[in-house]
Amino acid sequence: MTGRAEIHHQHRDVTGGWLRPSVFGAMDGLVSNFALIAGVAGGTTNTKVIALGGVAGLAAGALSMAGGEYVSVASQRELAQAELAVERRELARHPDDEQAELAQTFVDKGVEPGLADEVSRQISRNPDRALEVHAQNELGVAPGDLPSPVVAAVSSFLSFSLGAVLPLLPYLLGARDLALSAAVSCVALFAAGALVSAVTARSWWYSGLRQLVVGAIAAAVTFGLGNLIGAAGL
Repeated sequence: MTGRAEIHHQHRDVTGGWLRPSVFGAMDGLVSNFALIAGVAGGTTNTKVIALGGVAGLAAGALSMAGGEYVSVASQRELAQAELAVERRELARHPDDEQAELAQTFVDKGVEPGLADEVSRQISRNPDRALEVHAQNELGVAPGDLPSPVVAAVSSFLSFSLGAVLPLLPYLLGARDLALSAAVSCVALFAAGALVSAVTARSWWYSGLRQLVVGAIAAAVTFGLGNLIGAAGL
């Protein structure tokens, strides 16, 4: 039998550097700015002050998220690259030992020793392929598929900004109280949670309701704090 095996199914990307920061950024932007606006609205009825607080929250949060994601992903990438360099040196200095180590990993997975030795020998003939297999077995990473700090940072910035602008938008369009902002935010919270269910095993209504409850509690707490501080005249 010759030729490539037919692929009957496909998997979604679970290792890329864009999904986690995008989802987390949008949720964080929506919840944190909704809570911030609610807190300011609890302490004052001045819509210019409330809008200013929302704009400042959007800018500060988006920049903070982008910077944090860039540094964390860059550090993760640099650590992986350093370990890959160690593995590359070992393959060059001790090829026989590394080949035997690779064969043993196949044996541990249930491959017969003779076949494991032959597969390891064939893989080891190509240094790049050997490095890739060793890295996946020992480090859980692929040399050519490391996450990008730039992708993570840009994804975080844009997604946070998108989430954070929703509770702010009614005030920018002339809203005079918190009701419209809260309505938009609650709808967006449920929709965002339901959307996330497309890449998880949860049902859309459970994910949507969970996100709505989390955001509503955060906004209610900060509104109460703002109301207390405003009443105290601080």
